[in-house]
Amino acid sequence: MTPTRQTVLPKMKPAEHASDRSALTGCPWHDVKAMLRQVGLRPTRQRMALGWILFGKGHRHLTAEMLYEEASRAKVPVSLATIYNTLHQFTEVGLLRQVAVDGSKAYFDTNATAHHHFFIEGEDEVLDIPGAEVLIGKTPTPPEGFEIARVDVVVRLRRKG
Repeated sequence: MTPTRQTVLPKMKPAEHASDRSALTGCPWHDVKAMLRQVGLRPTRQRMALGWILFGKGHRHLTAEMLYEEASRAKVPVSLATIYNTLHQFTEVGLLRQVAVDGSKAYFDTNATAHHHFFIEGEDEVLDIPGAEVLIGKTPTPPEGFEIARVDVVVRLRRKG
């Protein structure tokens, strides 16, 4: 007999409805503007340009420095501080998910749905783990007055040999 498997998913905050992108038209500029308005962010020139760079290539994982390089290549005049501020604003409203791989590096995931990650050491690459492949068993009881916001699993990989 096959044992029953149970997956524990975090409760979604109201802002996380932003990860539902079913109403998008396929026009990146229009879609970014709609996504920003849906979560209550004003579609400024810089947010639009960074959103277009972030979301125009599908689901992916970027650091602030990677986004800064892409923006520079695209001739988008933006500072690294603005990149960080925008990434954190997008994360706060549920457009992005922050993935911490160690104390000094954070990636931002354009797939804001509940899922886990592989991190390839030495290559600094983050990959999505298919949802059904990670099973979370019993989580610890949070201290009085707290609730579990979400559970993140990062599985660190290295190449064989």
